[in-house]
Amino acid sequence: MEKLTNKEEEIMKILWRLKKAFVKEIMEEINIEKPHYNTLSTIVRNLEEKNFVGFTAYGKTHQYHPIVSKESYYKAYVNEDMVGYFDNSYKNIVSFFAKEEKISVEELKEIISLIENSK
Repeated sequence: MEKLTNKEEEIMKILWRLKKAFVKEIMEEINIEKPHYNTLSTIVRNLEEKNFVGFTAYGKTHQYHPIVSKESYYKAYVNEDMVGYFDNSYKNIVSFFAKEEKISVEELKEIISLIENSK
């Protein structure tokens, strides 16, 4: 599985949320810096070529849907990012977010509970 560009990931997040959409519907979901319609259409076609999305044709119009699940994509790349940014350590990840106050004590307790219950 190929790592996506930031723009491609942004489009995939929209498709994962919507489940299926026409390019026009994807465009409506983009909040910041909307690309030109043709640019967005090209990005979606690139995602199709990379086998991340499929489509159903309605005449000349295509309705796109994800082929790769959000979970399988993130599972493939979270470990890669962790190696690069956090020295292959989940502890470093959690402590980073704790220091940045992006994770609460309650969330940390939930994580500990999940770990203890998965053993």
